[in-house]
Amino acid sequence: MKKIAWISGFILIVLLGVFFWWKFYFVFGEGVKAGSLNYFVKKGVIFKTYEGRVVQEGFQSPTAGGLQSNEFRFSVINDEVALELERSSGKHVELRYKEYNGILPWRGTSNFVVTEVLSANESGKTDGSALPYTQ
Repeated sequence: MKKIAWISGFILIVLLGVFFWWKFYFVFGEGVKAGSLNYFVKKGVIFKTYEGRVVQEGFQSPTAGGLQSNEFRFSVINDEVALELERSSGKHVELRYKEYNGILPWRGTSNFVVTEVLSANESGKTDGSALPYTQ
């Protein structure tokens, strides 16, 4: 009977460990989002984390007939990425991110964690190569 209790306890601990890993450390998705960096701030009561929001072009509608801006809310855990984003306020940015299944308080308040800034350009400015017609 004691042996069955030990085996059951061990299996339960392993299952809880696998669930915890899947919920908080398994990378569910990776990708790139682009838009204008609306705000970027370091905040928190116990754990100070970097939080930001990018407003993407276009609109999305959660309900029929309604309009809402397409926002991408994210967290940052890397100080170098955070410094680059602090200098990019109001610019058009391209961000590489990882999506997790759950939120950890020391990782931020979002399932999306930005790992890299691919580019940061002034909004609305082009170098002329994107123009459809030049003389």
